[in-house]
This record gives sequence, C-alpha cells and structure tokens, in this order.
Amino acid sequence: MLVKIHNFSEHNLPEYSSASAAGLDLRANTKEQLTINPGERVVVPTGLIIEIPNGYEGQIRPRSGLAANYGITVLNSPGTVDADYRGEVKVILINLSDKPFVINNGDRIAQLVIAKFEKIEWEAVDATSLSVSKRGEQGFGSTGKK
Repeated sequence: MLVKIHNFSEHNLPEYSSASAAGLDLRANTKEQLTINPGERVVVPTGLIIEIPNGYEGQIRPRSGLAANYGITVLNSPGTVDADYRGEVKVILINLSDKPFVINNGDRIAQLVIAKFEKIEWEAVDATSLSVSKRGEQGFGSTGKK
C-alpha cells in the first residue's frame, strides 16, 4: 500500500526496524533537547504529515525498549491518526519513572502502525436480545489471575 507523506524534518522517512516489524519508527523533530521529568508529559513533534487511505488509521504505539528501560510510554496508547487528519503527527509521551529522561532531535520515540478498521452501525435492542456467553457479566480479572 502506498501512503503519501510530507517530511519537513531533517530525518529519513519512518522505517521498519526488521523485515517482519509491524511498526515504523517515528523520530523526534526538535530544535533542542526535551527533558521529561518524572510524572510529566510532553507532546513531541515528528515533522511528518501523512495521508492515510480511507478505511485505515495510524496507531501511535510505545517503543518497548523505552518503556521497559526508562519508563517512557505513549500516554494515549495507542494514539489514533485518522485518515482525514492533515496536521503534523505528534506523539504524547509520559515519564512513568523516577528519573528525568532526555529526548534529542532524531531519537526514536514511538512506532506507527497502519491498521484497517471497520465502520459499524448500531442496532439498539433490548438486553434480552443479546446472545448469552459463558463469561456473561464477569469483568476485570474474571478470566484468571495471570
């Protein structure tokens, strides 16, 4: 699938890190270092504008290494880039660690996954019209401890 992209950063276009990777690496496009203090959130620009085809969305996801090693994650994970959005792609990062974290221009900060989705229409029904399932109304934690 071809996706139109305007890159006004000094960095290469987002790339897959391996042949089987689902996400493309997004890089910070900043004029100066950004420091994210513990508990703080920042909006990080990427210097990219994309045109996602109708019926698809861009999902902004955390990088596992940043999350595991530094406590840095995407706050509204996954963030959604709608097909009709034509502004700069930006990433909301939060520092869940107890130490400040520095982002430099060009650092890989998140991943972008392009995913197909289905539009739905609601059919309002009485609760007795819904099918019965084995799980029923059991919610959080009901499928096991681990």
